Amino acid sequence: MIVALIIACEVGFWVLLAAGLALRYLAKRPRLGAAVLLCEPLMELVLLVVTTLDLKNGAEPDWKHGLAALYIGYTVAFGHYTVKWLDGHAAYRLAGGPKPAGAGYGRARALHEWKLWVRTVIAAAVALALLQVAIWYVGDAGDVSSLQAWQFGALRVVGIHALVAAAYTIWPGKAPAAAAEDPSYVRTER
Repeated sequence: MIVALIIACEVGFWVLLAAGLALRYLAKRPRLGAAVLLCEPLMELVLLVVTTLDLKNGAEPDWKHGLAALYIGYTVAFGHYTVKWLDGHAAYRLAGGPKPAGAGYGRARALHEWKLWVRTVIAAAVALALLQVAIWYVGDAGDVSSLQAWQFGALRVVGIHALVAAAYTIWPGKAPAAAAEDPSYVRTER
C-alpha cells in the first residue's frame, strides 16, 4: 500500500502542478491556481501519516518505509524549487513573461550546482530524521536494518552530489560561441 501511495503522491504532484499552472496562465485565475499549488504539501502529509500508521499497526519496517522517507525529504527540499522553476517557464511560454535564466556557465554554473547540493543536504536531513524517528519508534520490536540502509543511502547521495558540484567547480564549462558573441544570450535548457 505504501508503494502505491508514493506513486499516487508523485502522480498527484504533477497533476496538481499542471492544474495549478493551467489555472494561473490559461484560465487567468492566478489565485485559484495558487490555491491548487498550495494543496501539494498535503499529499506528503498524507504519506507521512499513512507510513506512520503502517508502522504503528505492526508492519515490519522495510524498503517501502525508507522510500517514503526519502520521497518526503526530496519534496521538502526540491518541491518549491521545482514549482518555481516550472512556474517561470509557464509564465514565459503561456503568458509572455520574461525568459527564465538558465544555470549559466563557469562560476555561475558551479554556484548553481552548490545551491542544488544544499537542497540535497536538506532532503537528506529530513529523510534521515524521519528514518531515525521510525527506528526509535520500532525499537527492539523489529528489524530496522532496512531503515538504516536507507539512511546510508541518503548520505551517499549527498556525497555523490558533492562530487558533481565539485566537478563543475574544478572543471567549469565554457559558454558556447553564441554566448561569447552576445552577452544577452541566456541558456534555458536543463
